Amino acid sequence: MEWLQNIPEIDKELFLSLNSLHNPFWDTIMLMVTRKETWIPFFAIILFFIVKNYRSKALPIFIILALTILASDQISVLLKENIQRFRPVHDPIIGPLVHNVLRKGSLYGFVSSHAANGFAIFVFTSGLFKNWRYSVLLLFWALLFSYSRIYSGVHYPLDILGGAILGWIIGVGCYKLLVLFENRYFNKRQPKISLTKLENSQSLIIYLVFLVLMTTVFIVSSILHHYDYL
Repeated sequence: MEWLQNIPEIDKELFLSLNSLHNPFWDTIMLMVTRKETWIPFFAIILFFIVKNYRSKALPIFIILALTILASDQISVLLKENIQRFRPVHDPIIGPLVHNVLRKGSLYGFVSSHAANGFAIFVFTSGLFKNWRYSVLLLFWALLFSYSRIYSGVHYPLDILGGAILGWIIGVGCYKLLVLFENRYFNKRQPKISLTKLENSQSLIIYLVFLVLMTTVFIVSSILHHYDYL
């Protein structure tokens, strides 16, 4: 199984290829993309439609969604501390070659908490809303959010893949837990979580919020780049 031994080196080569694709304009964009605060309006509209569509069941949904994010975040941190694979920026061999944006982060990077959290949110809310348009958008967001960590120089592609798999498993498990909780304690109360879907008009509003956010990010980056504030 010699190819398995080569995976870390292939991962590093792929990282260096992707990380080398940068310029000041995209530095600013990825700096904003990787920040959780950038996405507050995006998350807010998603939470709004949870309340609108599920009414009295919104509170248990919020609780289990919070547990989903907490589990993906803390388990990913636990894996980092036990596996102890250096982040690219801290790697003694390739560290000087890495283009780093913002902070270097802690020493270890496998698995990516950004990827774990992003994919956990994607899978859990996709199960909740059952709307393919919404799922496509959230998958794109999770991939973009995760890729920003490679661009920033703090995660290898395998860190992202490992985080995505972890988040996917936790998202599926927590959604099943939510349905089980509903069947046990709120089965007679409407609407049914397992049957309720996000309306297409609602998914379009979520798309609109996403597009406004991304447009704002590009405008801010253009202004900063134009005035050479980077």
